[in-house]
Amino acid sequence: MNGLKLAREYYETYGKEMLEGGFSDYLPFISVGLAGSGSEVLGFDDEISRDHDFEPGFCIFIPSEDVLDRKAAFALERAYAKLPSEFNGFSRQKISPAGGARHGVIRLDEFLTGKIGNPEGRLSVYEWLKIPTQYLLEVTKGELFYDGDGKFTKIREELSLMPRDVRLKRLAGHLLLMSQSGQYNYMRMVKRGDMAAAGMCVYEYVKNAVAAIYLLNNEYMPYYKWQMRGLKELDILSELALPLEFLITVGNEESYVNEKIDRIELIAGTVIEELISQGITEAICGDLTKHAYSVNDYVNDGNLRNLNILSGV
Repeated sequence: MNGLKLAREYYETYGKEMLEGGFSDYLPFISVGLAGSGSEVLGFDDEISRDHDFEPGFCIFIPSEDVLDRKAAFALERAYAKLPSEFNGFSRQKISPAGGARHGVIRLDEFLTGKIGNPEGRLSVYEWLKIPTQYLLEVTKGELFYDGDGKFTKIREELSLMPRDVRLKRLAGHLLLMSQSGQYNYMRMVKRGDMAAAGMCVYEYVKNAVAAIYLLNNEYMPYYKWQMRGLKELDILSELALPLEFLITVGNEESYVNEKIDRIELIAGTVIEELISQGITEAICGDLTKHAYSVNDYVNDGNLRNLNILSGV
């Protein structure tokens, strides 16, 4: 059983009755579900995930103190703590995970502030540009089992897609770094015999290529350990997972250098084809640098467009 299903069944079995029976007056103001940190929110959890921070539980998102005061929050916390500690063969943990509680009673404004820096989920263009996408994913993924006034659902919907200009600005920066690290610097480091630097070039190329692919899919990129897993499930360019894995897992011995260069150019060419398909570049060449600046030219907001091309990475 995955964590999201476990959370839903635990809520349906115990949580729903607890809330409807003892806190019916609060129902119009609260949301219940599973969102935030953890592979289970993305549906990526497996047996290995159960070695830490895995338990039957759900989140009760409550409004600020001017709507539900501390006394109400405390009553909810006590009731949640009294729910059965065993469910479907899994036990509730006695120690809070690193980074704070993932289940139980959580102030929605504090949750949003911790993830994206704004208690109402409203972001300026420049905030959109700087927030790590994994936090946008943590707010918008998972599932709400109940949403009293619909506020959290609305916030999640409004944050579910990055604004076009922000997406293109971020994409331009990642394309430029792909060009610098893979198409330009990798071979230079190999010729110098600096294999450590060559390895760093490959890592930078893969990291920025993965980010670019998520942006081309208009999807948020997850925490680093789930990026390749998620990439394989994307609609666009998921076939690049294998050449990307080759680059990051094979050494830089002389016998692999030419193969790596071939993979770097294969990935670059495929990404360029997608840029052209989406109509966001006017460059006609295999040089990702030229395409990066062309993508940047498609940013409509003049102030955003004129920022340094790397300002979104």
